[in-house]
Amino acid sequence: MDYVIAFCVGGLICALVQILLEKTKMMPGRIMVLIVCLGAVISAIGWYEPFMEFAGAGASVPLLGYGNILMKGVKEAVDQDGFIGLFKGGFTNGAVGCSAALIFAYLASLVFRSKMKK
Repeated sequence: MDYVIAFCVGGLICALVQILLEKTKMMPGRIMVLIVCLGAVISAIGWYEPFMEFAGAGASVPLLGYGNILMKGVKEAVDQDGFIGLFKGGFTNGAVGCSAALIFAYLASLVFRSKMKK
């Protein structure tokens, strides 16, 4: 049952993003930033943990989960280091995700070639 709930929640998040893409004039990059910021805000309010316990990977894998990871890192770093933690906490927790994205994007660029649109 956990898999079904994760699939449904992740699919609902993707469907809402697709509706934003289709019905608004927002560019995909702005929508991605909006979703990450929404995840960070939900995490700051304290609603993300119960949501993630209910939805499992359906809530932790999409961009909402990345915003949660960034906010958790900032909270922990501020508790340990004070004001300077605002600037380094997100980098500490988000480094693995950013590194993986860069490495896989580079590997994909070695395999595929982009084509100019005519």
